[in-house]
Amino acid sequence: MKILLFFHAGSLNRGCEAIVRSAVDLIKAKYPETIINLASFDYQSDLHIPNIDKVYDTRQLDINRFSLKGIVSALKVKFQNDETFYYRAKFNSIIKLIPEHDVFLSIGGDNYCYGEQPWIYEVDKLIKQAGKKLVLWGSSIGDEDLSDAKIADLKSMDLVLARETLTYTILKNRGVSNVKLVADGAFTMQKEAMQTPEGWQESNTIGFNFSPLVWKRNEASKQAAYLLIQHIIDTTDMTIALTPHVFIQGNNDYEVLQQFYNDFKATGRVLLLPNNLNAIEYKGLIAKMRFFIGARTHATIAAYSSLIPTLVLGYSVKSKGIAKDIFGSEKLVLSINEISDSKKLIVAFDEMVSEEQQLILTLANNIPTIKENAKKAVTYLFELT
Repeated sequence: MKILLFFHAGSLNRGCEAIVRSAVDLIKAKYPETIINLASFDYQSDLHIPNIDKVYDTRQLDINRFSLKGIVSALKVKFQNDETFYYRAKFNSIIKLIPEHDVFLSIGGDNYCYGEQPWIYEVDKLIKQAGKKLVLWGSSIGDEDLSDAKIADLKSMDLVLARETLTYTILKNRGVSNVKLVADGAFTMQKEAMQTPEGWQESNTIGFNFSPLVWKRNEASKQAAYLLIQHIIDTTDMTIALTPHVFIQGNNDYEVLQQFYNDFKATGRVLLLPNNLNAIEYKGLIAKMRFFIGARTHATIAAYSSLIPTLVLGYSVKSKGIAKDIFGSEKLVLSINEISDSKKLIVAFDEMVSEEQQLILTLANNIPTIKENAKKAVTYLFELT
């Protein structure tokens, strides 16, 4: 069987890398003869990932409006209100791979959280018209994200794998009957043993991740995060390791964390981790931390799965749903509106510190179940074939 992972943005987002790594490893651990290829919008960032049989460059194609394709597309839009020709031309690098593969895993689960994206529906439609199996792998979708067109696209799939119960319940309630509950495969991702940088305190370093995405959605959140860091410096003896996890132009954690580092480096208590580690290397360092605070979901998954008490600067259903599945409630997850309130950040941090041992015990008890749920995705996938 030949599987194509597609709608992958590239591994400059280490969370996307974690999804690819874990999907490939989970599938090949159970079915080693399976051929797994990757269609990437940034294929050069993915060439280092092991066990992938082939990486395809499937960047979106620019359509010159004065070319024959551009003119035909413009006429169809103007006179027929039909954009399908445009989408097929723009994503032809993926579409032309359809005959070569048997099963298509859409690994851009977050794609369904960012408004209407009809180009996704068009590619999905062509996959199904070709008689291929189509699976949404590890998705998180909020009720507010759903439209009639999006629901129709989800219903057209052979299988939708929800990575937490909030999404599963939402989809079931909206009539998406082909959904199964699993967990994010990244919980099972291995870590690389890493040497800690100078200034790291063994068993007393806290990781801190912040993203431009959060900052843009709530501009006051950055100042609140500054005040939280100052609180940690003033009230504890911990070292703070600023931990980037996404390096996409215009959405680069390292750039915003450099600003934090420059403002606090005089304290001698703040480190900035490098921007050139891969997903398993970052997880190797996160696993050595005492606590973790993070905005990027897969950075927090690296912490959770390493039994590290974690405070989540949440901005979507996935953060809340993952915490609920681990703790039975949205434990230590602050919404996008709450994270501009420094008092709430500090209260949540203090709660995490005071409940450290109980949090570790809960993680130790529940993460094995989460990992087993992640493995169920492979069982559900091969039940289709």
